[in-house]
Amino acid sequence: MVSLFKLLLLYLWLQHLMDEGSLFVSSNGNVISGTVLLNGTAPMARTDDNFVCATLDWWPPEKCDYGTCSWGRASLLNLDLGNPILLNAIKAFSPLKIRMGGTLQDTVIYGTKDDKIPCAPFVKNSSELFGFSKGCLPMFRWDQLNVFFKKAGAMVVFGLNALSGRTVGSDGSVIGAWNSSNAESLIRYTVNKGYSIHGWELGNELCGSGIGAKIAAEQYALDVNSLQTIVDHTYRGFEVKPLVIAPGGFIDTNWFTQFVQKTRKSLQVVTQHIYNLRPGNDNQLMNKILDPSYQDDGGQPFRDLQAILKNSSTSAVAWVGEAGGAYNSGQNRVSNSFVNSFWYLDQLGMAASYATKTYCRQTLIGGNYGLLNTATFVPHPDYYSALLWHRLMGKNVLSTSFYGMKTRKSVRAYAHCSKQSQGITLLLINYSANTTVRVRVSTEGSGSSEAPRINFARMSANSRMNAKGNREEYHLRAKDGNLQSQNVVINGKIMALNSSGGIPPTEPVNMSMFRPIIVAPSSIVFSHIPSIILPACKD
Repeated sequence: MVSLFKLLLLYLWLQHLMDEGSLFVSSNGNVISGTVLLNGTAPMARTDDNFVCATLDWWPPEKCDYGTCSWGRASLLNLDLGNPILLNAIKAFSPLKIRMGGTLQDTVIYGTKDDKIPCAPFVKNSSELFGFSKGCLPMFRWDQLNVFFKKAGAMVVFGLNALSGRTVGSDGSVIGAWNSSNAESLIRYTVNKGYSIHGWELGNELCGSGIGAKIAAEQYALDVNSLQTIVDHTYRGFEVKPLVIAPGGFIDTNWFTQFVQKTRKSLQVVTQHIYNLRPGNDNQLMNKILDPSYQDDGGQPFRDLQAILKNSSTSAVAWVGEAGGAYNSGQNRVSNSFVNSFWYLDQLGMAASYATKTYCRQTLIGGNYGLLNTATFVPHPDYYSALLWHRLMGKNVLSTSFYGMKTRKSVRAYAHCSKQSQGITLLLINYSANTTVRVRVSTEGSGSSEAPRINFARMSANSRMNAKGNREEYHLRAKDGNLQSQNVVINGKIMALNSSGGIPPTEPVNMSMFRPIIVAPSSIVFSHIPSIILPACKD
């Protein structure tokens, strides 16, 4: 009887192992296997501790694209800073980097006591540069923004007007040097008020051929040198000074190379903008997002900037200062739906692997690509994707390869040392709509071009496993399987705000270390594996 009882227990335990993960397996389509191979000897790259960043823009409600006006009251000048959802959404990151800027930043006047021009709002005017008149940031609004961001625990980057005092020729070329007096007045005011600024960025999309206007690399370098002098003088005696950041535009390798060479002592961060999905009115936008081959092309700007920095003697690092996927405000029901997380998380993984230190998503709120709904402030699916990345993916990036006979092109795999905990975290993205992938992990055979034949998880001699036998997983899927849904389901639970506008908890499911990771069709998985301890994760 005892033996029969033991056999029954063994059978039930084995059945449990076989069933484990079945919640995430599709009842339709194929189930095939793949292997993630990690090189844990040393990090392939490092990001900032706070890699995830979001932007706030200047666009007024009259900003419209393709006949749709999607900005509402999301501008820095009229955003409802008293909205509890907005506060909770930022506080959940503890901290979130926020870059304040955008096209109209180069037409903003700062209403300090040194400025004698009346402080007027932006007015739509098609004859003006960028389609609007010059606008003004009143100091009472600057006070409100800084008080709010301190309360929310944000790290603030502010984009300064680089066209101040200049004229723009008929071909878009900028004439004259930067008049820094108004910017210097704002910086002095900010220091005197005790406001904390993480970085001052000069200009928006004025590099290379520019968007609406362009500044030659040599002149832009002189302007950045002037900004560094202002920061050094105004923050004299400060133990930590704000970063000087530029140029905030689309990469042009010749222009960027000249610019970096001439700002080696005055520039800490080189920012580029990325909109690799092209215009927001593209009727093939969703297909582009779901095409891994198309996404592969998105890596070129990261490679270009990494090469420029490596080949120069600068100590400046790379950021993505603005990236919304599809430009001109994105596309409703695509840029703000679950499907966009395939693009967004792939971009985060790709950017990190090329040593990009920070990635700023356009936008936190505003347009059709906001992490939050412009009208209701309710988070879109990408918000939860960003939050999970921020909480789980540490700064040390691991070299990661995915092997699978039929799945290699449809599965993305990224791995980092875990954040604020031991072990590693995997990000797995399954682009296939009808194939479930069973993923195993290895740290062996990293020098081989052949997929290793292993069981989950076989460890190299340089790695070890602790005694725990579980991992924590977060399975992200679209509500009702609709990829254009604006609701994300994490581990079977629809993410919804609580009655006071609080961000819901993202609770993991515990899975056995000895079972494969199940990645359902059209789904995304974060898997925190505390028991895989690698040399690359020691610092």
